[in-house]
Amino acid sequence: MMLIVKFGLFEFLNIETALSAFNFSVLILATVLIAAGGNVINDLYDVEIDIINKPKKVIIGKFISEKAANVYYIFLTFLGVIAGFYVANSVGKPGLAAIFIGVAGLLYMYASQLKSKLLLGNIIISFLVALSLLIVILFDIFPAIILAPSESQLHGTQIILHYALFAFYINFIREIVKDLQDINGDRKGNRNTLAIAIGRKRTITAVFILGIVAIAGILVYMYLYLYTSQVVVLYFLFALVAPLLFFVIKAWSAEHHNDYTFLSLLLKIIMLLGVISIYFQKFLLTNYA
Repeated sequence: MMLIVKFGLFEFLNIETALSAFNFSVLILATVLIAAGGNVINDLYDVEIDIINKPKKVIIGKFISEKAANVYYIFLTFLGVIAGFYVANSVGKPGLAAIFIGVAGLLYMYASQLKSKLLLGNIIISFLVALSLLIVILFDIFPAIILAPSESQLHGTQIILHYALFAFYINFIREIVKDLQDINGDRKGNRNTLAIAIGRKRTITAVFILGIVAIAGILVYMYLYLYTSQVVVLYFLFALVAPLLFFVIKAWSAEHHNDYTFLSLLLKIIMLLGVISIYFQKFLLTNYA
């Protein structure tokens, strides 16, 4: 996603940016390392629950020890923060390094405490997914602004904000679906997820409604921003609206674990197709190139 934005959207718009290709690669590396550390610490706190929810995918305790996992967590997070410091200093904004420290801390708090709070954990993870796009603005566009942002910088920022909102919303739905998948282990772990708080049936109804809202939002976005390009409109209709329509149809009748697993996979595919759609923005950007 970050690569498509940098070497697709930004280059086509000819946006003045701050990061070289190498430094942008370090930004991606920092993001991946922090996220990897977050996955490790999350697995550490979820060992007993994962034995119930996904016994075949448990790594800690089977393939590596908890002690080794802690070492991996510290190592990955430390390298991620160091890489973040390097990128922040390379653009002359050392204070931006605090973002990576904050994200690492938030991932730790999520794994140890916040994921047990009703909807709070879902919101945090969805925000961090969106943040992986927003940091491109903070590190690549913001430091390159001299006196005032150029038209291309403003337009590029607007597009990224739209996609960050899309990433947040679709991932938020998927987090709720994952809670449906993991309800048995979460219940044993005394977690207060939406599926536990209001039950499976009401939760899947909420997922259905959120899916309908997503479809409506994309249709409104198409009407407001994409109507000038038939290619982009067709892509959004067939690659995003149609799969989301299929998603809500399947969600309406979902009752079993396999149904929730399929819905989660479908949302992953929709997110991927949404990322790819950034490439098609070039058909709308002739006036800005």
